Amino acid sequence: MEIEPEEGAPIPVRPSPDIIIRASSDADVEAMVAIYEHHIGKGVGNVADFDDEARLLPDDLKRRRKTMRKKRLPHLVAERGGQVAGYAYAVPFRKRPAYRYTLKHSIYVHPDHLHAGIGRRLLPALIEACAAGGYRQMIGYIDAQNEASLRLHETCGFVRAGYLKAVGFKYGRWSDSVMVQRALGTGSEDQPGS
Repeated sequence: MEIEPEEGAPIPVRPSPDIIIRASSDADVEAMVAIYEHHIGKGVGNVADFDDEARLLPDDLKRRRKTMRKKRLPHLVAERGGQVAGYAYAVPFRKRPAYRYTLKHSIYVHPDHLHAGIGRRLLPALIEACAAGGYRQMIGYIDAQNEASLRLHETCGFVRAGYLKAVGFKYGRWSDSVMVQRALGTGSEDQPGS
């Protein structure tokens, strides 16, 4: 029987010696672009992926990574057998200062590595890195049909915080999105430091 982690508690991660989680580098960009393009072209992704014309160019991704590093936000890859098998990152939830302790995240897994435990290693590592940075809440948007991602997030302590009907249109159909949320560190139990 699996026990749901308490809000803000560390997520138990099964050891998997063939999966290495590390900070991304410019050398990973080509692999990350290929993973992203697979998901926007064929996968059931999040609402942000619903622009069929949007293609992530290597220079765009390098620029985004540089911006995230300046803001000390994590951008992680999962490496399996020497190949980038997935990646995850967090960005500010909103630009206004009142939201500075809340992040929005994305996670992508290479189609050849689905159901291999990549997400179960990447997401907890991302949560831990964001909590260590002093952030207090993490938000995600998941296509309502992406049951695997919803289960992964719930296993990692996220709760469903909202349901957005027909907010995306892809492959000739309207798509609903589920907003998920998880407290980081002490969440809202106390005030953040200055």
